[in-house]
Amino acid sequence: MAGRLDGKVCIITGSGGSMGIVASRLFAAEGARIVGCDLNSDRAEAAVAAVRKAGGQMVSHHPCNLTKRADCDAVVDLAVKTYGGFDVLFNNAGMAYFDWVDKISFEDFARTMDEEVNIIFHMVQAAWPHLIKRGGGSIINTASMSGKIGIAVLPQIAHGTAKGAVLMMTRQLAVEGGPHRIRANTVSPGLIETNQTAELLKDSEWRTAMVAKMVLKRIGQPEDIARAVLFLASDESSWVTGTDIAVDGGATCW
Repeated sequence: MAGRLDGKVCIITGSGGSMGIVASRLFAAEGARIVGCDLNSDRAEAAVAAVRKAGGQMVSHHPCNLTKRADCDAVVDLAVKTYGGFDVLFNNAGMAYFDWVDKISFEDFARTMDEEVNIIFHMVQAAWPHLIKRGGGSIINTASMSGKIGIAVLPQIAHGTAKGAVLMMTRQLAVEGGPHRIRANTVSPGLIETNQTAELLKDSEWRTAMVAKMVLKRIGQPEDIARAVLFLASDESSWVTGTDIAVDGGATCW
């Protein structure tokens, strides 16, 4: 089914990260024009180069700090200026800080809220009037299995709290967006092999404990997430809103 995103313009935040670059390439291969952004300019430019080398269309705003509303506005303005608007907002970017509840500083807890929850609020608020003008669209927010369950071997008090907030925020966005034909959904990854998890995965004891929770007994890959997001970005999910797709190898099913 080639061309599942033909004619669509997709904003992908964190486009230079492991999941962001895979999603950018997949979406472009399916016919979308991509607007990326990333705090890391080198990675952002690498994503643009990869998409263009494969014959796709992509522009990017970088360096981009999504905790600043002005930068979120700049991403939206780039989409409007370059392509006349956009149809999909994939809030992929985020950064968490991990430690146990009795050890984590309030500063790191607050930074996690800022870099996993507030950045989504800022991007959605910047995008909202343009999606209304467009006649609707699809918002996909990245949640996590951590927003649903406690994990004994992961000090996720900040990360889990943030992702729980993303899940609830998205349900409310679906309710408010319905009259405008704006759909809002989440994907909830389990443990994915990315730049951010690379160091953790070197700990064989920790890795074994995490995999033991997964029904499918393997670490997820960025492609696993990108394919689920592709469905939510496409018209195939035109009657899907306010829901979450767990892409976690079955970790939250028991």
